[in-house]
Amino acid sequence: MGSKEAPCHAHAIFCFLLLLCVGTKCLASEFEVTQEASLSVDASPNLARKIPDTLFGMFFEEINHAGAGGIWAELVSNRGFEAGGPHTPSNIDPWSIIGDDSSVFVATDRMSCFSRNTVALRMEVLCDNCPDGGVGIYNPGFWGINIEDGKTYNLVMHVKSPETTELTVSLTSSDGLQILASAAIRVSGTSNWIKLDQSLVAKGTDRTSRLQITANKKGVVWLDQVSLMPSDTYKGHGFRTELISMLMDLKPRFLRFPGGCFVEGSWLRNAFRWRDSIGPWEERPGHYGDVWNYWTDDGLGYYEFLQLSEDLGAAPVWVFNNGISHHDEVDTTAIAPFVKDILDSLEFARGSVESTWGSVRAAMGHPEPFPVEHVAIGNEDCGKKNYLGNYLKFYNAIREAYPDIQMISNCDGSSTPLDHPADLYDFHVYTDSKALFSMRNTFDKTSRSGPKAFVSEYAVTGKDAGRGSLIASLAEAAFLTGLEKNSDIVQMASYAPLFVNDNDQTWNPDAILFNCWQQYGTPSYWMQKLFRESSGAMIHPITVSSNYSGSLAASAITWHDNDNSFLRVKIVNFGPDAVSLTILTTGIEGSVNTLGCTATVLTSGSVMDENSFTNPNKVVPVTVQLGNAAEEMQVTLSPHSFTAFDLALTQSKLVAEM
Repeated sequence: MGSKEAPCHAHAIFCFLLLLCVGTKCLASEFEVTQEASLSVDASPNLARKIPDTLFGMFFEEINHAGAGGIWAELVSNRGFEAGGPHTPSNIDPWSIIGDDSSVFVATDRMSCFSRNTVALRMEVLCDNCPDGGVGIYNPGFWGINIEDGKTYNLVMHVKSPETTELTVSLTSSDGLQILASAAIRVSGTSNWIKLDQSLVAKGTDRTSRLQITANKKGVVWLDQVSLMPSDTYKGHGFRTELISMLMDLKPRFLRFPGGCFVEGSWLRNAFRWRDSIGPWEERPGHYGDVWNYWTDDGLGYYEFLQLSEDLGAAPVWVFNNGISHHDEVDTTAIAPFVKDILDSLEFARGSVESTWGSVRAAMGHPEPFPVEHVAIGNEDCGKKNYLGNYLKFYNAIREAYPDIQMISNCDGSSTPLDHPADLYDFHVYTDSKALFSMRNTFDKTSRSGPKAFVSEYAVTGKDAGRGSLIASLAEAAFLTGLEKNSDIVQMASYAPLFVNDNDQTWNPDAILFNCWQQYGTPSYWMQKLFRESSGAMIHPITVSSNYSGSLAASAITWHDNDNSFLRVKIVNFGPDAVSLTILTTGIEGSVNTLGCTATVLTSGSVMDENSFTNPNKVVPVTVQLGNAAEEMQVTLSPHSFTAFDLALTQSKLVAEM
């Protein structure tokens, strides 16, 4: 997707004011400046402190169809006919029948060739003179399949028929009347299952198309594990390219996965099981996520999450179930098999190709180990009856087998010390914008001894969040400036949730909204882009002086881009008044190079403004050249805004066209 600089016509009044007020001097009277403030930055190297390389990353949970029907590019929903449960006949939703009960009979049975997912579909064609186009079944995907002209789609399915028969596979419009791609497939009569591969090249575009499998003559055919994938997935790894590009633009330093409550399950029988999510995709049983209430085929499994971490250049953070769900728990005296299961999962990720589980990883195409160095023992389980006992069993076993792995407790240690060993502790916060803004100094008084904080879930929620509002992003930005300043004790932080399919918004708001063919970032997504250079940067002490300081939050870092160095001053104006701000920087080694200095502002006409599919760039950062950049400069902060001033330093090699 690339870096986004909104054209001024997108929100003309703000660009106009910005061009005047962050240029050589503020000549505009359009802002009624009612407040004054000064911000002092001491950029002396001896007072600077390095921010952890891992400070800002991502948290992915299978919620809101974020994976199934989201970043995982599989276009067929319920591809193995397992979603209706193991008892047959069963519901095959969202598959539907083409024809009527006089022409075709469709039912599930347990004739699959796959031992871990035994349900298959039996389709009996009853008509001798079938209707034009044939009879059979169709799948609408996840609220429509996006088919684009000229693109190739790879169909894989497993079939069996006692007699030779002809099938037609087609990509059609949602009503079946327009054929976008089609191929005839001859199925040889046999008692054995066969795997069929077929490429389909689209001759047209339809955002809500469907996959059809039809026949024209009497006969019986069994179908199972029907998959349709676009040929242009990210690096060929099965991920939806345009959504991964949005993640890449944030430069995440870690990826926490796969949940969240998805890890726990409402009941343990429906918790995520890593072992069932690896190996050939056809053999994975899938499971019903009973917290967020939908079926997933687990094509996006443990291996794929590790691969995604590698593709993003992010450290994997594996959150595993510790024998506790929302409604049942394993007693500590019986937790040993669960502990062994997790040790096996770590061997799968890190073991040599000669090891039992490392060899399975290698067989899947990744002989090199995945660098899993962080694990979270459960999710939001602190205080539950068996958590501490179970936690210690996992902690001791992992510490003995993998002494380098950093372990994360579910118990918050920000205000009182933990009563158990941990390397990090989880800190989750979901609240309204005013409350989160007021939490920007939360870690100021946290003890500097003991485990570090992992703010693994934060977001503004409630009425002022909308579906992702400007005011929510401003409060979150202020909160993050506090995490930067306290990054000697705060090691990692991630927004939540990351994704939502527009057709299943179980949780609101989210960073990225999408449907089967569109996507956009909320203001909270764009806010995070202004923090993507913070991980590994140097943070400097600042002082804000103003009667209005209760509405301001700021931080200052020095960051590097190839051979260029920048001092970035970020400041949130959470209040309704414009602010005349004097920025005074001391201790810079060298001087400011005006040619490469910019100001980037995130604001809009109303605090409740948000982006949408029809106007995806309503609230996005606007970048302009900072003509009056200097060690001391006067700027104007617009009301309800988040601004990043980037001062290019003398050692920077900058192009004149900036």
